[in-house]
Amino acid sequence: MRITVTVDGTPYTDEVEPRTLGKVGTVVGCDTSNCGACTVHLNGHSVKSCSVLAVQADGCEITTIEGLARDGRLHPVQQAFHDNHALQCGFCTPGMIMQSIDLLADNPDPDEKAVREGLEGNLCRCTGYQNIVRAVQDAAHHMRPGAGPEAEKLTEEAAGRIGVGGE
Repeated sequence: MRITVTVDGTPYTDEVEPRTLGKVGTVVGCDTSNCGACTVHLNGHSVKSCSVLAVQADGCEITTIEGLARDGRLHPVQQAFHDNHALQCGFCTPGMIMQSIDLLADNPDPDEKAVREGLEGNLCRCTGYQNIVRAVQDAAHHMRPGAGPEAEKLTEEAAGRIGVGGE
């Protein structure tokens, strides 16, 4: 099947097996859409990629964990996960980050309960989620409220916080 998609800002037209994305940062966890490890953004909204056929994404824009960093700088949510030690083995981390960005686009100032509910479709088998919740709330404080699809772009405030932009 021949499809055209934009992945992490780069357009691709290719023959594909109907279930592949061809990226390595997006992991296959359960392959049943239960764990959320494979979460990506499809046209700006999080989806579990194991439940989306490549042909269903024809003409869409896909952002994976690999497409979040800009000019060598981590996305504010990636930086917050790093700063708050919100991972152990790291297997669930790409999906957690992608879902967190979507959560923050809908709710730019979530309390602990809202974060836990917003991430309930993404499972972590190593942590108690405390640092993940802390990271999402930390990122919320450093991102522009109501960022929507623009949440995937590094804000000036976050850039200053992580010491980039000529500083």
